[in-house]
Amino acid sequence: MVNKQNFKKYVLELYEKNKRPDDRGLLDYRKPIIIETGVSKNAEGSALVTIGKTKVICGVKLEVGEPYPDNPDEGTMIVTGEFTAMSSPEFEPGRPGEKAVELARIVDRGIRESGAIDVKKLCIKEGEKVWLVFIDVFVQNHDGNLIDASALAAIAALLDAKFPKLEEDGRVNYDEHTENLPINKKPIACTVIKTKDKLLVDPNFEEEDVSDARVTVITDEDGVINGMQKGGTAGVTKEEIYKCVEIGLEKAKELRKHL
Repeated sequence: MVNKQNFKKYVLELYEKNKRPDDRGLLDYRKPIIIETGVSKNAEGSALVTIGKTKVICGVKLEVGEPYPDNPDEGTMIVTGEFTAMSSPEFEPGRPGEKAVELARIVDRGIRESGAIDVKKLCIKEGEKVWLVFIDVFVQNHDGNLIDASALAAIAALLDAKFPKLEEDGRVNYDEHTENLPINKKPIACTVIKTKDKLLVDPNFEEEDVSDARVTVITDEDGVINGMQKGGTAGVTKEEIYKCVEIGLEKAKELRKHL
């Protein structure tokens, strides 16, 4: 196993030359970036996202339920994240850990704060029945940058999703589907990591492991910031935050082209 400190010294020397261990520039995403939709026959919408060796699958399920009392004419959304044990030696079977919970919250924030789903169009009968949207993210292979891959998989799965047929008797017919979900926005997450004074995107597992901090910037196609999340132990200056936003806006345009 490579010594962590030695590897950090090695990557910093490369970063100074605007290079990385896999020959990318500091602001280059890995290749290939692939989005496959309709990968699950049991979900109303699904997508498999590949960024380099990182693979994340997302499924969207729809059920009929009751609205919240304070939003009687709006449907609801729930996001969950699961790090499968086969995806990385550092994950174990059982309840979602802290990282899985954080991942789900970041994905949820981007979709919710952007207004990606027109929740009022999820209302079936005000105060009584609405559609509940369940967005489940599963990590298939962890080689770094799970946040960006998961957020991309979630919006791709939502764009792929169709309503199951609602029969006159109120029964949900999952064998037939009607129109697509009402999607207004396409929020994209771009995570920038900081190692010493260098900023870079799409870290692989080893780069992520020796980074000092990360900043995730979530933006929609209008350039509106829908959410931000800071991680890691090191501080980030105001100037670095501005730079992360600038990078996030630019790289989101690239990622959105794959949808």
